[in-house]
Amino acid sequence: MGSSKKTLDQMRREPTNVRFADLRKVCESYFGEPRQNGTSHLIFKMPWAGDPRVNIQDTGGKAKSYQVRQVLQAIDKLEGRQ
Repeated sequence: MGSSKKTLDQMRREPTNVRFADLRKVCESYFGEPRQNGTSHLIFKMPWAGDPRVNIQDTGGKAKSYQVRQVLQAIDKLEGRQ
């Protein structure tokens, strides 16, 4: 998870400049395989009901910044920081 940690630090510093492939790797390391990946969105199952939800999509190789922020919120909640 070393490279995921480095990617996570970069996401926190610059959420508007994250590659989709990097975001996907971070999500898979924290939340497992997506429960849906046959459409344009990857949807990950959360261990809680409600927000934050993790739902990401590829936009020309980049991740959408609001989705990066949602992933960061979910990781913080998972680690008990929220």
